[in-house]
Amino acid sequence: MVTRTRGEVAGKDPARSASHACLSVAAALVIDALVGDQPLDPHPVALFGRAMTAIERRTWQDSHLAGAAYAALGLLGSAAGGACLDLVPGGAVAGCYTAVAGKGLWSAARKVGDALEDGDLDKARSLLPSLVGRDADSLDEREIARAAVESVAENTVDAVVAPALWGMVARGKGSLAYRGINTLDSMVGYRDGRYGRFGWASARLDDVANFVPARVTAALVALMRPRAAREIWRAVRIEAPSHPSPNAGVAEAAFAAALGLRLGGTNSYRGDTEHRAPLGAAGGRAPESDDIAAAVRLSRQVTALLGTALVLAAAGGAARWRQR
Repeated sequence: MVTRTRGEVAGKDPARSASHACLSVAAALVIDALVGDQPLDPHPVALFGRAMTAIERRTWQDSHLAGAAYAALGLLGSAAGGACLDLVPGGAVAGCYTAVAGKGLWSAARKVGDALEDGDLDKARSLLPSLVGRDADSLDEREIARAAVESVAENTVDAVVAPALWGMVARGKGSLAYRGINTLDSMVGYRDGRYGRFGWASARLDDVANFVPARVTAALVALMRPRAAREIWRAVRIEAPSHPSPNAGVAEAAFAAALGLRLGGTNSYRGDTEHRAPLGAAGGRAPESDDIAAAVRLSRQVTALLGTALVLAAAGGAARWRQR
C-alpha cells in the first residue's frame, strides 16, 4: 500500500515541485538563447528601472537607512511581480525568461568585437557602455577588448547563472527578485558621493545574491575547460580575492584562466580611477579583439551546460516522484 502525505495529495510533492522548477528554468534559458528579449517591448526590467528612478528622486537621502528602505521596496516589488506570475500556468517560465539576458549579453559583446575587427575604435567605444560602466572615451583596442571580456565573464553570472539558480529556488519570484536586486545595484550601487551611503544596501544585497552563482559559474567554466581546471582553481582561490567585488573577481578569474588571459588593470568610472590586480592564467597574455568571441563562446557553453544539468535534474526528480 502506497501512502502519501497531504502535500503530495495536493500536488505539492517536493520532488515533483523541484522537477517543475528545473524544467521551467531550462525552458526560459532555451527561449532566451533562441529569441532573446526582443518580444519583451517595453522590457519589464526597463519599466522597473524607470519606476525605481522616479522613487529615488523623491526619497533620496545621504543615509544608509533611506537606501535600505529603497532597496527593500525594490526587492519586495520585483518579488511580488514574480509571485503573481507563479500563480498562472507557465508563469514561472515567463518570470525566469524575463530575468535572464544571455543572448542580449552575447550580442552586445559581439558587436564590440566586430567593431574592433573592422578597426573602428570610435564605434567600439560608443558600443562599450552597453556592456560596462567604465569610461570608454580614451580606451585603446586592448583595453576595450579587456573590458568586453571582463563584462562577458561577470555578466554570465548576472544575466544567466544567478537568475537561473534563483528560479530553481523560488520559481518566477526568485528570478525576478534577483533581477530587481541586480538592477538596483547597477543603478545606485556606486561608491561615489551621491550613492556611497544610499546605494550601500543595494550593493550588499547584490553581493549576497551573487555569492553562490558566481562560484557555480566558475565550476561550470572548469567543467567546460577541464584541461585548464587546475589553473582556474588557482586563479579563483588565490587571485580573485584581490578584486574589489567578491563575486565579479571569481567569474573574471575563471574566464581568464580558461582562455589563457590576464585581466585586470586601471579602470575609470565617472572620473574615479580604480587599479585592479592582475588575475587569470599564470603567464597569460592581454586580451585582443578575437578573445571577445572566445569569451562569448565560453559563456554560451556554460549556459548550455547549466540547461542540460537542469533537464537531467528534472528527469531525476520526476523519476523519484513516479517511484513514490
